[in-house]
Amino acid sequence: MTKADIRRHYKARRAALSPADVAALSEQLAELFFADDQIRAYLNVPNAVLHTFLPIRRQQEVDTWHIIRRLRAEWPQIVVLSSITDPATHALTSFRLTPDTILTENRWGIPEPAGPVDTNVPTPTLVLVPLLAFDTQGHRVGYGGGYYDRFLSQLPRMCQTIGLSFFPALSRLDSIEPTDVPLTACIEPAQVVKWSLFNEKS
Repeated sequence: MTKADIRRHYKARRAALSPADVAALSEQLAELFFADDQIRAYLNVPNAVLHTFLPIRRQQEVDTWHIIRRLRAEWPQIVVLSSITDPATHALTSFRLTPDTILTENRWGIPEPAGPVDTNVPTPTLVLVPLLAFDTQGHRVGYGGGYYDRFLSQLPRMCQTIGLSFFPALSRLDSIEPTDVPLTACIEPAQVVKWSLFNEKS
């Protein structure tokens, strides 16, 4: 399948999930995230900074609030960031996400700050990456705007980039482009899949 075919297929698979399915699978992914020893080691690094996407409800995305709430309760020292989408530049601007941040949905259903926020933020050490599908080599298929590939390409080598997926990996994506940035790990409902780059960075 082409990337366009994969997008259509996995959007349909996600749309077929019930709200209860999305909630249960999201919680399952969060449990795997916190149970992984290497990920926990990264959370315990001094000055750890986690960047996360916020779920687009209409797209049935993974609900990352399960992870955000637990981080606030158990790792309050971790700086949590999210991002504002700029359609003019296809860029993401990171901001500090706090319990006081008031969010509203933009025209694409992406939760973004309703007022001024702190965009003078530290560099992430971990990034939770949205996706529609991924393959066994760590390549992902997103919505096609290139926002996250641009963002990931600017991160330091030591940053862990972790996808969250409701579905297992495809065997291989054939239409990989030079601008595609592979993940270092991906969490699917049955396991945490890691690639060599994750272990090299650990």
